[in-house]
Amino acid sequence: MIGFLNGSVKAIRKNYIVVAAGHVGYKVFVTPTLSLGTAVGKPIELYIHTYVREDQLALYGFASHRELDFFELLISVSGVGPKMALGVMSTADLEVIRSGIASGDAGVFTKVSGIGRKTAERLIVELREKVDPESGDDGEILGKLSRDSAEVLDVLMALGYSRLEARKALGAVPREINDSDQRVKEALRALAKQ
Repeated sequence: MIGFLNGSVKAIRKNYIVVAAGHVGYKVFVTPTLSLGTAVGKPIELYIHTYVREDQLALYGFASHRELDFFELLISVSGVGPKMALGVMSTADLEVIRSGIASGDAGVFTKVSGIGRKTAERLIVELREKVDPESGDDGEILGKLSRDSAEVLDVLMALGYSRLEARKALGAVPREINDSDQRVKEALRALAKQ
């Protein structure tokens, strides 16, 4: 699997670019923002998602690992393919999309061709618990939680805090604290200060 390309832009088309790397030209699907921000002959580095199906092999490229992680989160939702996910990422900045998910704004998704209101609402429901809109850190995507962190998160939510509040409080707990009970106490102190 290809995970990263470092080369130069050989060609720019409507929804993809060709990256020359190691005497090979790779067709890489990108957002319009990325393709407009480059030029033929310009050096480029891309984080790559290699999409493989029995009838298709396609590369999707992103300027940062954070964008790649978000793309992979989108395609993890049932019914969302890579072209639709790339379409979502083409509509707005990641922070705007994350905020839209957190606030339940279906308009973030309905701008994309092929996504109606029902699909947009389903996406929001499935993604709301997985995305922290206020985080710029890739590690804030749920699913990357350690077992201890997940337990602390569950305890805080059982006490009536939202997942977002619990995640923020958990982020305030010093990493050197390993005891789950102590982590819950520290998280509660952080919540009391908010």
